Amino acid sequence: MGFSNNLQSLRSQRNMTQERLAMLLGVSRQAISKWESEKAYPEMDKLLMICDLFGCTLDDLVLGDVNNPQAFRGSGHTHEADAGKRPDGEPSTGTAAMLATSMTSMASSATGRAPATDITGYDAHRKSFALRIASGVAALIAGTAFMPLFGEGGSEEGTGMFFAVAIMFIAIVIGLALIIPAGMSHAEFRRKHPFVENFYMDEDHAQSARQLAVGIVIGIACILAGVAVVVFSDAMDGAGNTAVGWSNAATTVLLLAVSIGTFCFILFGVRHGMLDINEYNQESEQEQTSHTSHGKYGRISGAVCSVIMIVATIVALLALFGGDPSNMGFFGLSLPFWMAWVIGGLLCGVTNVVFEVLDDGEKKRS
Repeated sequence: MGFSNNLQSLRSQRNMTQERLAMLLGVSRQAISKWESEKAYPEMDKLLMICDLFGCTLDDLVLGDVNNPQAFRGSGHTHEADAGKRPDGEPSTGTAAMLATSMTSMASSATGRAPATDITGYDAHRKSFALRIASGVAALIAGTAFMPLFGEGGSEEGTGMFFAVAIMFIAIVIGLALIIPAGMSHAEFRRKHPFVENFYMDEDHAQSARQLAVGIVIGIACILAGVAVVVFSDAMDGAGNTAVGWSNAATTVLLLAVSIGTFCFILFGVRHGMLDINEYNQESEQEQTSHTSHGKYGRISGAVCSVIMIVATIVALLALFGGDPSNMGFFGLSLPFWMAWVIGGLLCGVTNVVFEVLDDGEKKRS
């Protein structure tokens, strides 16, 4: 029959969709479609996983006929005791054993009404990713909260500014230590699991919506409380009853309240957004399509943008720690230190446009 026909037959016997098989094998749905249409061929490790998954031999899968009972013993009647064994009687190991063991329940789920299960660990990853991203962004905002408190309260030698900059630097390190690994782990999870079966129930979506509403209310309440402190401080200062330090402390309280509110917004917002697994699967498909369509110029643009932002960061840090952060000399212009990142972002945008035009021109010529 050939591999493509055998694979289609195996899926049909198990009432398994291309999406479900892709999830079990850790590939995209397009990959399964290409295998069955003979536009591509799986690697050896995927072939072995398919053999363990359906309980057939490699020879039958690639060269034989899996519809022959002698070549395919499983044929939808695999005993539970043999679910973790190869057709030759040897036990399966590693990932293949897990897939073969889960196949029994997955087959009954495909034909019955049993709920899908989270066999990829997506839910734990979703909650961990949202927590780390929210904590990292909140740390970055909280790091700037102490600038007003120490900036004007230091000695003539600038001791207060030194402590403020030190606190902000520590907050930046903590924030990046949370955000960067979270992004890397999410990219690695997406690489390993380009397709995830939608196992969330309507109750999960309803509970997540309630949590998002509560998080928004708490975040807005925190920000309004910080604004109220600033308004009260300004009123007292206008009456001549407030010291200069109280106004700075009120600004610090406001920034801390904003960091708490932002934490609530991002935490519950990301958790609720990642509950849409269909969108996750579509994004994975789009990433794989765009990755294969990029030419050499498209690949170079990412590296150039990285260099631009590194240079912008160095310039901003030099302006911040080497002089007045509110007066950065940049090509004869007097700009605040954070403008280095704005200029770097604009340069990255221009770079992407230029390289995309060059990439399209190369594709047309080829």
